Amino acid sequence: MPAQDNSSVRARQGARDLLIKALYQWQLGGHDREELLEQFALEPEYAQIDKRYFRELLAAVIANVTSLDSLITTQADRDVKTVDVIGRAVLLLGLEELNSRPDVPTKVVINEAVELAKRYGAPDCFRFVNAVLDKAAKVIKGRSPSVGGG
Repeated sequence: MPAQDNSSVRARQGARDLLIKALYQWQLGGHDREELLEQFALEPEYAQIDKRYFRELLAAVIANVTSLDSLITTQADRDVKTVDVIGRAVLLLGLEELNSRPDVPTKVVINEAVELAKRYGAPDCFRFVNAVLDKAAKVIKGRSPSVGGG
């Protein structure tokens, strides 16, 4: 597999960053996917991101949220309802990437999620995210094709 150039890596990082904001808003505001896509397309940073990656992962997380939440509960050994909104957003994104993006190495998914948790989460959020995704990666990579069926 050829290495991605820096601009496409940055475009995916930007998509993940915007996805955390969209998933945060989705959890708090109950907006549907189309409303979120319209709103975030107006954000200045949207021009610089991998738009397809953003759209596909937003749709996948929303479609698979029940299965992803179940996986969080199982791997975190606590109810997903006790996970803060940012931590849940990062985990939903990370789990969906592990599940539906075999083109992205597991280590990259976990590292990117940890960085997002450090940037936006509570002080120890990144440790929790790292532990849950590390455990979940073993489960997800051990079966196919997807947690949420998509």
